[in-house]
Amino acid sequence: MASANNDHRLGANEAPPAIISVFIGEQLTKVLAELEGVTNGKLSPEEKTDLKLNVVGKIPDVLLDNTDRNRTSPFAFTGNKFEFRAVGSFANCANPMTVLNTIVAKQLKDFKVEVDALIAAQDLKKDEAIFNVLREYIKGTKNILFEGNGYGEAWEKEAKKRGLSNNKTTPNALKARVSKKSIALFEEMNVMSKVETEARYEIEVEDYTKRIQIESRVLGDIAGNHVVPTAVRYQNMLIKNVTGLKEIFGNEFEKHAAEQIKLIKLISEHIEAIHSKIDDMIDARKKANIMEDAEEKAASYCDDVKPFFDDIRYHCDKLELMVDDELWPLTKYREMLFIR
Repeated sequence: MASANNDHRLGANEAPPAIISVFIGEQLTKVLAELEGVTNGKLSPEEKTDLKLNVVGKIPDVLLDNTDRNRTSPFAFTGNKFEFRAVGSFANCANPMTVLNTIVAKQLKDFKVEVDALIAAQDLKKDEAIFNVLREYIKGTKNILFEGNGYGEAWEKEAKKRGLSNNKTTPNALKARVSKKSIALFEEMNVMSKVETEARYEIEVEDYTKRIQIESRVLGDIAGNHVVPTAVRYQNMLIKNVTGLKEIFGNEFEKHAAEQIKLIKLISEHIEAIHSKIDDMIDARKKANIMEDAEEKAASYCDDVKPFFDDIRYHCDKLELMVDDELWPLTKYREMLFIR
């Protein structure tokens, strides 16, 4: 799910955080709580009856669950299915589905092995062994269950305590694909070899670098060839206005042209800042481009080039608020939403 586009989205409004947790709802939480209390080993006839009636028998009701869907959760149970919401709209669904299906297949395989082992070792019946294995799974997966607000800072702190990863940038997140655990999983399930996994990783890293590189060049072009010239044109209009006021009012012109002079100075400051930031961004891009290692290059674009985007954007936004609306060449947010 990590990508140059999704880095902007995850953790923002109406999008889940980069921390992967699971929301299962009130009814399913109760079912798991019942299963967690299963006796270790053989079950009494009363416990078997209770589990079948009050736990297994409630599953059809769970499938019609009407509880809060928790829009802040990246992986939520929504009645009769789980929704993985963290994937970006631009992404091909084949990639996350391959990973999810491989994980599920591995878990089912392990589940069968553990149930068979309990039946053989402790002479348990099949349903007793199943309930015992499920109990341990429930205990071992509590850290990823979260019913609260995924946007809050409190959840970030809590997730850190639980040992959950929080990779906020694509270069860091993509490393999980080529971890020893991931490679071993894909190889064991005959999904991908180590070479195939590493090849996909290299492609994704290069894709990230190219996208940030293109975005950087486009931003520099828009700021340098559209925003700044428009600001200069408006500044010249203000200078002409101030000159006219000076001719009319003489030494008292500053009293009448105070706001115009203030605007002229502010525009100059923002223009200088934009040019300075663009030059620094280009220098950072040049340093990144000579790197031969794809992973290092992606990290450099992420850490050294991308931070300039917000800085340049800030000064462009300020000029947008100052420059005459009739002169501004780019569509403004209010125009996209309400006018044009």
